[in-house]
Amino acid sequence: MPGPQEAPTHTVDVAIIGAGTAGLAAYRAAIAAGKRALVIEAGDYGTTCARVGCMPSKLLLAAAEAAYHARHARPFGVYADVRVDGRDVMDRVRRERDRFVGFVVDGVDKIPPADKLRGRARFVSPGVLAVGASRVAAGSIVIATGSSPFIPPMFQALGDRLVVNDDVFTWKELPESVAVFGAGVIGLELGQALARLGVRVHVFGRNGGVGGITDPKVKAAALAAFRRELPIDPDAKILGVARGERDDKGVVVRFEDDQGKEATASFAYALVAAGRRPNLKDLGLENAGIPLRASGAPLYDPTTLQCGNTSVFIGGDASDDVPLLHEAADEGKIAGENAARFPNVRPGLRRSLLAIVFTDPQIAVVGTRFQDLPADVVIGEISFEDQGRARVMLQNVGLLRVYADPKTGRLLGAELAGPRAENLGHLLAWAHQEGLTIERMLTMPFYHPVIEEGLRTALRDAQSKLERNHS
Repeated sequence: MPGPQEAPTHTVDVAIIGAGTAGLAAYRAAIAAGKRALVIEAGDYGTTCARVGCMPSKLLLAAAEAAYHARHARPFGVYADVRVDGRDVMDRVRRERDRFVGFVVDGVDKIPPADKLRGRARFVSPGVLAVGASRVAAGSIVIATGSSPFIPPMFQALGDRLVVNDDVFTWKELPESVAVFGAGVIGLELGQALARLGVRVHVFGRNGGVGGITDPKVKAAALAAFRRELPIDPDAKILGVARGERDDKGVVVRFEDDQGKEATASFAYALVAAGRRPNLKDLGLENAGIPLRASGAPLYDPTTLQCGNTSVFIGGDASDDVPLLHEAADEGKIAGENAARFPNVRPGLRRSLLAIVFTDPQIAVVGTRFQDLPADVVIGEISFEDQGRARVMLQNVGLLRVYADPKTGRLLGAELAGPRAENLGHLLAWAHQEGLTIERMLTMPFYHPVIEEGLRTALRDAQSKLERNHS
C-alpha cells in the first residue's frame, strides 16, 4: 500500500491515452498479445464517429434526402406535399445517435475495471504519466487522444451564436438560418443537409477547397451541382463577422460577392467547420522523450506509428494523418501491436486511401490524389450527365476521372463526384489495393443498367489512351 504522501501507481505493459476508435483498437491488440494494458480517458466514453461524427451526420443527411426526394418527385409523375418538422427530425437524430453511442459504451463497460482509469493524462517523464493523483508507469504508451473542432480567432466573439458540428446534434429543433464556414467534408455535408431541411444556408469556403477534391475538373462539376441548391463560395473573401442584435440575426457576415462587391447577410448561427485539430495540448509531450515537430506535434513513422525510436506510439485523429474511422481503427491496431512487441516493431497493413463525402452528388477520392500524380499520368473520364442509369434516377450530375500509370497501365487512383460514389469508390479502392491494371479491370463483369457502367466507360477511355501511347 502506498504511504500517505505517495501517489497510487499503476504499472502496466501498455498505457493507452484515449478510449476512442484508435484507443480501443490499441487496447484490444495489446490484450491479444498477452500484455497488461490500461486505457486512460478524460472525457465521456463514446467515439467521435458515434457521438458527433459519422453516425449523427448520416442521420441528419438521411432526413434531408427523404425531404429532398419527396419535393423533387414531380418529374417522375409523383406529387407530394412535404412538411419538415425540425423537432421530430432532431429527436430521431439524437435518439439514434444515443443508440450508436450506447453500443460503444457497452463495449467499454466490458473492459475489466482494473484496465480503465478516468482522468487527464500528462507525461511527467519518459514512460511515466500523471493522471490526477495517480501515476502510471508503462513499458509502452499509445497516444490516441482524438481531435477537436478548430475555431479561428475571428469567430470567438460570437458567443452562443457560434456552433461547431458537435453542437448541431444537440439541437432540439432546426434554426431558421445558418452561415457555414468551411467547404470541406463537414461543412458540405451539414450545409446541404440543413438546406434540404428548409434552413437558409450560405457556405463560405476558403482557398477554393470543395470536399477534399484536388482534381480541378471534378471540383468544377461538384461545385456546379451544389450551387443548384445553395449559395456556396469555395474561396470566400470574408470582411468581417460580428454578433447581431437579435437571435434570428445573431451573426452578421460582411463579404465580397461573386462580382467583388461588398455584401452583408445575417444568420441565426455561424457553423464553423474549419477542420479539426489533434488533442495534444497539455499532454506534456516535451517530457515524453520523443521527437517533436516545430508545431509541438510528435514525429512518427506512418508505417509503424512509432515516435522516433521510443516506446511511444500514436494513432487515430491524434496523428493528424487521415481522420477517418477505418484509418483510426487500423492505426490503433498497428500502434497497439507494436507497443506490445516493442522494441521489435514492424510495419502494419496500410490500406489504399478511400475517402467519401455523403453529399449529393457524393464525392470519393481513391488512391493517389490528382494533386500528387506524375505529369505524364493517363486519365480516363466520364460525365454522368448522359449515363443511362443516372438519367433514369434523375441523378445525372458529376464527373468521374480515373488515373493510370502510362507505362504499366496500373490504376493509380481516382476522384469523382456523382451518384453512388460510395459504391464506386469501394470498387476502385479494392482494385487499387490489388494493383490491378486498367486492362484487367475491364475484364470484370458489369451488369446493365447500373451506375458501374459509367466506371467501365471511364476505364475504356483510359485504356484507349494507354494503347495509343504504346502504338
